[in-house]
Amino acid sequence: MTIREASEKFDISQDTLRYYERVGMIPPVTRTASGIRDYQEDDLAWVELAICMRSAGLPVEAMIEYVKLTQEGDSTIPARLQLLKEQREELLKQKEKIEATLERLNYKIGRYEIAAETGILSWEE
Repeated sequence: MTIREASEKFDISQDTLRYYERVGMIPPVTRTASGIRDYQEDDLAWVELAICMRSAGLPVEAMIEYVKLTQEGDSTIPARLQLLKEQREELLKQKEKIEATLERLNYKIGRYEIAAETGILSWEE
């Protein structure tokens, strides 16, 4: 798959794909004999993982470290496991904050819905 096709598949720019590879967020992409990127299933799986992790807020540095550890082989499995567990904990903290914010917004929306029906806003902001 060409870089253009991969870009379209994941709805990200070709520059983003090049950046992911250049900084080490994904391993080097398979290339043709003439040096053109030729995304294979493994390459696409790495891109998908990078997009998923970034959209969840995983720092670029953590993704780079994960790729580096993966390339070093099975001896780094414990380190990879620890990195993923740490990132999960960070995501769970973020989730708690988001849930608290949603709860607050839902309360305010409910109050405004009542105010819209009655024409009375009966509490302080």
